Amino acid sequence: MSDGCGAPQQTATAADEDTNGQVVVAGTVTSSDGPLGGAYVRLLNADGEFAGEVQASPQGDFRFYAAAGDWTVRALHRTGNGEAAVTAGGPGVHQVAIAVS
Repeated sequence: MSDGCGAPQQTATAADEDTNGQVVVAGTVTSSDGPLGGAYVRLLNADGEFAGEVQASPQGDFRFYAAAGDWTVRALHRTGNGEAAVTAGGPGVHQVAIAVS
């Protein structure tokens, strides 16, 4: 199903996944009712500048391949918005949960 945005829809990323030396920022978007699928998830750098956007999977999962550093992850959904900060110190999966309200 396409909504015209162009943001790629996501699939789950296991925390112990071999990332081949890459930095992965991954997590789940949730609401008070549980996982929230279909949210648009944006990655912002330490200066607050836009770095990328994906659409969360039906289970609320998302992931970005990024550089090491400090990131803000923002979720936008018709039911509300939320954001969280994550520091990706180096290669591997760096988990972040975003609660939308």
